[in-house]
Amino acid sequence: MMQLTYILAQRTACRMAIALALLSAAGGWHGLPIAPSLVAAQSVSDLISAGDRESVARRPSVALALYERAVKADPTQYAALWKASREAVDLGEFEPHVPTRTALYARAEDYAKRAVAANANDAEGHFHLSRAIGRTALAASARDRVKYAVNVRDAALRALALNTKHPGALHVLGVWNAEVMRLNGVARAFAKAFMGGQALSSASWEEAIRYMEQAVAVEPNRLVHRLDLARVYRDAERRNDARAAYQAALRAPLQDANDDRYRQSASEELAKLR
Repeated sequence: MMQLTYILAQRTACRMAIALALLSAAGGWHGLPIAPSLVAAQSVSDLISAGDRESVARRPSVALALYERAVKADPTQYAALWKASREAVDLGEFEPHVPTRTALYARAEDYAKRAVAANANDAEGHFHLSRAIGRTALAASARDRVKYAVNVRDAALRALALNTKHPGALHVLGVWNAEVMRLNGVARAFAKAFMGGQALSSASWEEAIRYMEQAVAVEPNRLVHRLDLARVYRDAERRNDARAAYQAALRAPLQDANDDRYRQSASEELAKLR
């Protein structure tokens, strides 16, 4: 009987620790802050695991708060750093308030850089750095965008050098090639000649399609791969392939934080293609 009471008490304590961490991440009970001493007993690994569950549940704001708590406890914790970068980008992508969006991307880039510093020999840090820089570039001037574009490509290529089948890095390079090709010829020529964008000369629709098709092959059920492949096919004048890719995107399961938005975009873009 005493043993059963002890087991039940342990389970209750564990559940309470998780509940307190989630309440603290959300701002406390009814918006009141939770005293740090109440969650101090949680280990970094516990916080990361709790963040992982929130990420899978597509609650990026709570996941980010948990990963950031882990980073605060251990500033060089590699997994917490790159996962915090991932959630910050997800939150920023559809954030309508420009200063908030810019701040989220800056946080994402900082976490990714720190992840690479903590472990330069793993692909995840480099991939998330390429992703964060790419988002930061959206708010930059035309001149700075070329610099960012080169950095995005370099980080994604480094990720692929470490993991040749990394789906995220393949996706980044597919989109990178497509975005360069979407520039008009004059803009591309100017960037290459005067703005240090010689790397842009390697871009092509063929490379965009190749990278995106590889990303889909590695992760066939990821909606965003299907959606960006459809866009590349569309802009490369492969309309039948684009329709099939949009339809595949609509059939893909919801996994990522922004998949509802991606699915809506796929539906709207497919309708325009018909």
